Amino acid sequence: MNEIVAIPGLIQAVVAGALAAGIVVLAGPRTIAALAALGQRQRIREDAPARHQAKTGTPTMGGLLLLFAIAASALIAAGFDRRVLFGLAVTGAFGAVGLLDDLLAIQHGRNLGFRARERLGMQIILGLALGYLAARQPWLGTVIAIPGVGPLDLGWGYVIFAALLYVGFANAVNLADGLDGLAAGLVAVAAFGCVVVALTALLPSAAVLAAAVAGACAGFLRFNAYPARVFMGDVGSNALGGALAAIAIITKSEIALLFIGGVFVAEAASVLLQVAYFKITGGRRIFRMSPLHHHFELVGWPEPTIVRRFYLAGWICLALGLLVAG
Repeated sequence: MNEIVAIPGLIQAVVAGALAAGIVVLAGPRTIAALAALGQRQRIREDAPARHQAKTGTPTMGGLLLLFAIAASALIAAGFDRRVLFGLAVTGAFGAVGLLDDLLAIQHGRNLGFRARERLGMQIILGLALGYLAARQPWLGTVIAIPGVGPLDLGWGYVIFAALLYVGFANAVNLADGLDGLAAGLVAVAAFGCVVVALTALLPSAAVLAAAVAGACAGFLRFNAYPARVFMGDVGSNALGGALAAIAIITKSEIALLFIGGVFVAEAASVLLQVAYFKITGGRRIFRMSPLHHHFELVGWPEPTIVRRFYLAGWICLALGLLVAG
């Protein structure tokens, strides 16, 4: 019976994914041209690997196209469903923080917009507000599923838990957005896993939202894969991280997302470990450079090789996450 019930949701998800990919592919060339004409071009950090300097001037803020494609395709395929609206609200809110960051960076002619503590402070406030909103919804609630243990009601502690998930994934996707096609491809893989989780849980509208994210990111690779013609910018990476967290909250698969998005977790953990070890040892490093993908660059791996191998790791994490989700 569950398989029969899931069929309409699967069709909706396929439509949403195909529509999102189509919007990005068709609108991509004009969007890139418009961003370039408006002067929305990437500045590369001075401490980035030397070969990244050649990417200076590439149009950025392509995440605006991703946001439009995700919202349009999800609303067309599922209508104004409460789960879709909740997910889009989270996606748009974190995308707005990223957009402000991008605009400040361009205005100041540098790679960084907000200071790290300013950006993190805004994200934490936003995450707590959205966590409170989730906890107040009877159809979401404050219960999480612990693999091997069972359901656990966090009560109002869920607000903090949800905020950590939102902020953590927004920043983790942002950190992974350092090589051409890396973040977009990994989000597409993770979002595909969320589609499976949502369909299994008989939540077709959540599957539609996840498919829209996966399709938009897959279409974005047409222009963002090596050598990239456009970057998504913080508006894209922050929005996509928020979207993954929101879908996990909607489907009550918060713990499973830590496995499904395991590569993002590893990227963020590499930065935390590097900073902590550097301070504890007075200047020694674990990695040649963090996030993790930069370490492999400095080891000598070609950029496309790193991206392909990270994709493979993403699929392995997806399989593990689906096992955890049960």
